Amino acid sequence: MSAAYLSKLNPEQLRAVDHGVAGGAGAPRGPLLVIAGAGSGKTDTLAHRVAHLIVNGADPRRVLLLTFSRRAATEMIRRAERIAAEAFGDRRDLVDGALQWAGTFHGVGARLLRDYADSIGLDPKFTIHDREDSADLMNLARHDLGLSKTAKRFPAKGTCLAIYSRVVNAETLLERILGEAFPWCAGWSAELGELFACYVEAKQRQNVLDYDDLLLYWAHMASEPTIAADLGQRFDHVLVDEYQDTNRLQASILRAMKPDGRGLTVVGDDAQSIYSFRAATVRNILDFPASFSPPAEIVTLARNYRSTQPILAAANAVIELAAERFTKNLWTERTSGSKPRLVSVRDETDQARYIAEAVLENREAGEALKRQAVLFRASHHSAPLELELVRRNIPFKKFGGLKFLDAAHVKDVLALLRFAENPRDRVAGFRILQLMPGVGPASAARVMDALAASAAPLETLVAAPAPRGCEGWTAFVDMTTELAGAAVWPTDIGAALRWYEPHLERRYEEDAAARHADLLQLEQIAAGYPSRERFLTELTLDPPDATSAEADTPSLDEDCLILSTIHSAKGQEWTSVFVLNAVDGCIPSDLSAGEQAQLEEERRLLYVAMTRAKDSLQLLLPQRFFVHQQRAHGDRHVYAARTRFITKAMLGLFEAASWPLAGTAQPRSPASGPVVDVRARMRAMWR
Repeated sequence: MSAAYLSKLNPEQLRAVDHGVAGGAGAPRGPLLVIAGAGSGKTDTLAHRVAHLIVNGADPRRVLLLTFSRRAATEMIRRAERIAAEAFGDRRDLVDGALQWAGTFHGVGARLLRDYADSIGLDPKFTIHDREDSADLMNLARHDLGLSKTAKRFPAKGTCLAIYSRVVNAETLLERILGEAFPWCAGWSAELGELFACYVEAKQRQNVLDYDDLLLYWAHMASEPTIAADLGQRFDHVLVDEYQDTNRLQASILRAMKPDGRGLTVVGDDAQSIYSFRAATVRNILDFPASFSPPAEIVTLARNYRSTQPILAAANAVIELAAERFTKNLWTERTSGSKPRLVSVRDETDQARYIAEAVLENREAGEALKRQAVLFRASHHSAPLELELVRRNIPFKKFGGLKFLDAAHVKDVLALLRFAENPRDRVAGFRILQLMPGVGPASAARVMDALAASAAPLETLVAAPAPRGCEGWTAFVDMTTELAGAAVWPTDIGAALRWYEPHLERRYEEDAAARHADLLQLEQIAAGYPSRERFLTELTLDPPDATSAEADTPSLDEDCLILSTIHSAKGQEWTSVFVLNAVDGCIPSDLSAGEQAQLEEERRLLYVAMTRAKDSLQLLLPQRFFVHQQRAHGDRHVYAARTRFITKAMLGLFEAASWPLAGTAQPRSPASGPVVDVRARMRAMWR
């Protein structure tokens, strides 16, 4: 067996990979925290550590790898198995397919809950609601309590679900969450508590779990000493990627499973903790070493393989002023004479024009559009730029379109499969019953009430008379019993699609072909899963990004400019990066300028944006914004200042520029003159 597979690691990476392995990996050592700076080879380091453990005797079936996306877990497994196979040589069969426990917190939680269901009073046939289904169920509970008809407007279903989720994931009292994140809802504290109790009871009656339950049940399960001990012994090594993005609930799960930290490795970067709106807390990674006795060992990866040194120098200066952090200054051997630029422009219109011209200049110089990205703090910040790109016929892809599982026709088919899996799933049943002509909310409610009251809901459905006016009831019942029976996966999704096709054509006749393409894609995806239960679970927890309705949007295989929020850009890199609106009020957001913790996260957001750039970084500084005010104040221009995170002392790390250059002709504004009532002309066409 050769150690050549470790030869490409730098000394800090090797130290992280080899922690506690000397003398064999059979007896796990103390906890390890790897502070992995941006572009420092974090994924490769973690994959090498997994492989190194296996090569030195760790049982891969007893290794748990937790990531924040299933794709990341798949890539980590692929790399780790390739590295270990390289070490084993001809005995690569020892590792192929052996890493069986890798996935997201929610995905692994779902598997463990089914394994331990009998021990915690849970029916293992539970189904999982996505966010929209959960909001619908919350709305039903809201309606049952009479909260949809209050004298003062009660929070909407989505807001109620967001509050509930924050309380669960932050492990914080409702009153505190309302005061910190939802102050406009603080007056409804008692009613919200009652609503959440009703929501939990509804989920339990229907044998459904939501996203948050997958962690909450796991945490409660791990709080029982006997189960916690069994969980801890089940996995010799637990490795967590992107630890700075965990919430308090996830951290408590890890501590319960590994109270002494033996065999626990977490990897992350406190400087890239930017998801507090999802209840993630930077305190998890900052407090990790002191959570154990003796404290966790810390290894810092500071060598950057992505950016040039001038870009890193500017980024280091920004994060150096953070109130609290692990000391880390990124460095690289990639030298460059070009500093990042601070480009002052007159307004958002000029900002859009400048970027369009710069992007095209880069393209003419041989830099593909897809190697360039425009990043922004909030999605609406890119609106003027999008208009300019369309005007100039520059193709672009903006991250954040319609998600695959949000499409109505995809949700219809998944609801059908979930209903066959669990006939007590009220949200799924409501949706699927009302697909049939003649069945409205009242009829669907009567059917679901009967199923909820029955000890054998499928038999009750078979015996139930057709709702008055319903067309196709017998075919629906036959199809449901077929799916609930011993159908072979994935052939039973074909039966579901055959039943659904006429409903698709009837309900969505204007774009049925595009929607049908999505369902074919769904069928292809299904073929990659061993069972319907695994398919429904994993697709709900980690869905595909887009539907065929976006077929006119260039794919990333084509050459198109990337537009992205900074949050969506984390983990990505581009040759050239433009950052919109690097001014106070945008970065930091004026909504986040009140508390120190929020300001520190805004600083980290700018740092993340800057460290996405490989060769070129430009921060745009519009001097004024056109603001729409209430009628009393009127529309007006407001003047902006450079973001406070780039202080005067840092300006030497940047190249200052203005656009347009002095003497450059500007596009003329539309000629003034009488207003033409085009709308009146349009109305007159049909008179």
